[in-house]
Amino acid sequence: MDGRATSASGAVLTRRRFFESLAAYGGMSLAMAGMDALGYGFASAQAAPPPLEGGGKGVKVVVLGAGLAGLTAAFELTKHGYEVQVLEARDFAGGRCQTARKGFRHVDLLGNDQTCQFDEGLYINHGPWRIPYHHRSTLHYTKLLGVPLESFVNDNDAAYVYFEKGEGPLKGKAVRKAEIAADARGHAAELMAKVASKGGLDGAFTTQDRELFVAYMVNEGRLSPTDLAYTGADGRGFDVHPGAGVSPGPGKPSTPRSMADVLHSGAWRTLTSVAGYEQQRTMLQPIGGMDQLAKAFEREVADKISYSCVVETIGQDAKGVKIGYRDAAGKKAQVVADYCICTIPLSVLRNVDLQASKPFKAAMEGVAYAPVNKIGLQMKRRFWEEDHFIYGGHIYNDMPGIGTISLPSTGWQSQKGVLLGYYSFGGEAARISAKTPAERAAFAVAGGQKVFPEYADSYENAFSFCWHLAEHNLGGWAEWGEEGRKTAYPVLCEPDGRLYLAGEHLSYLGGWQAGAIESAWQQIAKLHARVRAA
Repeated sequence: MDGRATSASGAVLTRRRFFESLAAYGGMSLAMAGMDALGYGFASAQAAPPPLEGGGKGVKVVVLGAGLAGLTAAFELTKHGYEVQVLEARDFAGGRCQTARKGFRHVDLLGNDQTCQFDEGLYINHGPWRIPYHHRSTLHYTKLLGVPLESFVNDNDAAYVYFEKGEGPLKGKAVRKAEIAADARGHAAELMAKVASKGGLDGAFTTQDRELFVAYMVNEGRLSPTDLAYTGADGRGFDVHPGAGVSPGPGKPSTPRSMADVLHSGAWRTLTSVAGYEQQRTMLQPIGGMDQLAKAFEREVADKISYSCVVETIGQDAKGVKIGYRDAAGKKAQVVADYCICTIPLSVLRNVDLQASKPFKAAMEGVAYAPVNKIGLQMKRRFWEEDHFIYGGHIYNDMPGIGTISLPSTGWQSQKGVLLGYYSFGGEAARISAKTPAERAAFAVAGGQKVFPEYADSYENAFSFCWHLAEHNLGGWAEWGEEGRKTAYPVLCEPDGRLYLAGEHLSYLGGWQAGAIESAWQQIAKLHARVRAA
């Protein structure tokens, strides 16, 4: 025997397995291995674009789509001497990298016609929302193109969690996340510390391991070092805040809830001691709206972009490509080039008359696109700051169709603000998107009212966006299944004749701007190698 304990199933209970199992107790996982170690690459694989040595003078490339993948390809290819023309279906660049502010208009496939009425200076990022620190490709361009950034508060212990489906006294009650975190971890730490101190884990630990583990639990759970009891933690807050004089003086620490109340509420589901790799507690965002990145790209290649040009046919032969499109005036036109980089989402590209191999076309059917909704609600007063002292972060909840309510990480202590009223996916997104814009707003306000009593009185106007109802997207992002990743994805990552595909759908950074950028980097590198070898 090797001296290591086994679980009830007979599996060896190593230290790593034991620490991972702590996640079951209120989110206490030590996360000994990050997502990358498990094969989920949420970090940027590249920090800079390919060098494209030797340039591409005399070679013409047509880029379909002026989203971030298309803009990246156009920018880099132009910089290295290629002749580039970009066809964009919308009358602006950016693709999903959009921000709605006063005057922004959107007509969806149901005919809902909205023009954003937010006050000047207010906006909602209804597309990309935040940038992790390790998305080095995105940050490469924010720095290179002079797009100033600010912090995005992605987690806030002062924010509320609100669960209706749980049981007990916390059901349907807005509770500070810090309180849930302190109580869940404190009670779990007490349990584990007492088991460990009595030798219950001797099979997994040496005596020294056990002593160090108990010390860690005391620190993690703010336990009494004498009897290992959890009686609360100052981090969970105060019933009476400390202040001047003898009253309130030291104040009165808040009273912890029982482990049973915390568990039955379901609120513990929002907790993790180590943030997800793609969801750090503090992230980044461009000052003034996410579309500032797209606009910065656009300034560099504006003369290369033809707007309001809807691609209808993509043809190719051994000598080049021919792209048929309908321009803003409704007239048919054609572009001839040596190569094509197509960044049109597969959900839309399937409807284009495409000349490609049968395996390539079949592979395009191997991925679905996610229904995704967002709504921005303008409030006449920043009650979340003034009355609840919450500055940024999310209101986690289990209300169907609401998903996440997010508070703005900009404009602190100004009079008005725009918050994200819902962020829904899948079937719930499809259900909500069937409503009119006014009905969507009413739905969002009713949900938020359950958490904040000031919601309805403060609401002024809204702007909603359903990505699956956006004509040139037909979905928020690509959702690859295991079989699709194995069979279809590799086919689409390689060129079909003179056609190269790029976009977030051809990355493992699905739905992220870095996925679009790095996919473009990879494809222009392949194209350039082919040009130089010719």
